[in-house]
This record gives sequence, structure tokens and C-alpha cells, in this order.
Amino acid sequence: MPSPDSHAHPRFARHATLLALMFAATGIGGVVYGARAWMPELASRHGAGIDSMLTYLLVSVGGLFLVSYLALAYFIWRGGRRTAIGPRFASRRTERALSIALGVGMAIIAEGGVLAIGMPVWAEYFDAAPPADAIVIDVTAQQFMWNVRYPGPDGVFGRTEPRLIDDTTNPIGMDRTDPAGKDDIITLNEITVPFGRAVRIRLHSKDVIHSFFLPNFRVKQDAVPGMTPEVVFFPTKTGHFEIACAELCGLAHYRMRGFFNVVPPADFDTWLHKQQESQ
Repeated sequence: MPSPDSHAHPRFARHATLLALMFAATGIGGVVYGARAWMPELASRHGAGIDSMLTYLLVSVGGLFLVSYLALAYFIWRGGRRTAIGPRFASRRTERALSIALGVGMAIIAEGGVLAIGMPVWAEYFDAAPPADAIVIDVTAQQFMWNVRYPGPDGVFGRTEPRLIDDTTNPIGMDRTDPAGKDDIITLNEITVPFGRAVRIRLHSKDVIHSFFLPNFRVKQDAVPGMTPEVVFFPTKTGHFEIACAELCGLAHYRMRGFFNVVPPADFDTWLHKQQESQ
């Protein structure tokens, strides 16, 4: 009886070698493909932590992916040269213990690192009190646009009433008789903020669930009817960035785009003055 390590038929050995090379190439190719730069330019302070978390995930999972495929390729290549089943190297109890240990180890590597990196980011993004000088902006989502409101020089938002909503003349239902709302500034699909100050966005939705998404700032928050979630972040670069809706909200979802502008404080004051004159 031939030993397990006896040489198999050359045709089977060639097939095993080709299959092993295919799996090895899949592992190496997947890692090379995933190692590209995926994220858009970073423009917020907390976004560095999010990028670190994503980088850790890609590196750790990519490493496990590569090791697994290379090990699989080796076993196929080695097994394709055998003519008989080899002896069991470990007992069933040892195999079960090893499987559990490997599963727990992978979970610790994949999830433990994410928690260690992500908890400080979560605390900064959701748990920290917004700075006193943060610029506060109301954003009301609707199919398929972003209604943006600034409080004006008095720093107070005027009252709104759902019964006053008119999609043409009063899309967010502002009460024109409220003195606090007479200096409020309304824009459509455009947010402009001064560089050097935190931004506090208060979200509303008129109809369905939308998702306020600023890829460059690593900001994404659902706007849910009946709720007022908030996001607070600190821009670290000036420029013009895209606002997108990351929730499928209807047939024209693809058109729900806007622009987020971070400008020097002097330019922001000029812009704000022009908006007040045009209201």
C-alpha cells in the first residue's frame, strides 16, 4: 500500500498546482486591490480617528484573508500529490479547541482593535458637548432637497408650524409673525460655515428617512421624521465639498445633492450679509 506522500498521477498534480495558484493569486490580488486609497480627502478633526479605525480593519482583515488563502493554496498543492488519506494529526477534541481558539482570536483582532480605536471617536462625535462658539444650522431634508436655515444676528431660530408649510413659498413652515424668525436666513442645498469654528447641524425630515452625508468630513446621520438628531464636527480645511443623501429616499434620490462650503471668517461674514439682504 503506497504511503500518503507517494506521488500522485502527474495530471492530478498539475491540476492541484493550478488550483493552488488560483487561490494564492486570489488572496494576493485581493490584498493588492484593497490596499488602494479608498477614502476621499479628509477635512474634519474626528475623521482621523474614523480613518484609523477603517485602516485597522482593512489591515487586520486583509492579513487574515491573505494568510487563509495562502494556507488553503498550500494544502491543495500538498494534498494533490497524495495517493491516500493521511493520518489524523490531532484528536477531535484538539480540533474543536483549536477552532474555537482561532474564532475567538479573530474576533478579538477584528473587533477589539475597532473598539479600542473607535470608542474615543464615538465620545468626541456623540458624547462631547458642542463648543459654545459652534455655528448652529438647521437642516430640513425633503424629497429631494436640503432646506438650510441660519438663526440670523439674534442667534435664535424662529418658530415653525407644520400647517404653514408650502413647498413653493414656505418649505419649512416658518411663522412669519414670530419676531425671532424675521432675521432667519434660508438657503437651498447649500451650507456655508466659517473656518476655525465647530459646526452643529440639527436635522429634521419632512417626509421620509434621509441620511445627511458629508464624505470628506466622515459625517453621516439619518434625518428621521419626528426626531431632531444632531451632529457636531470641526472642519480642518477650507474648500467646497459635497452633501449627499445616503438613504434611498425615492425615485429622484440621485438628485438630492448639495454643497458644503468652508470659507475664511471674513468671507463668511460677507456671504452672510449678502444672504440677509436677499431674504
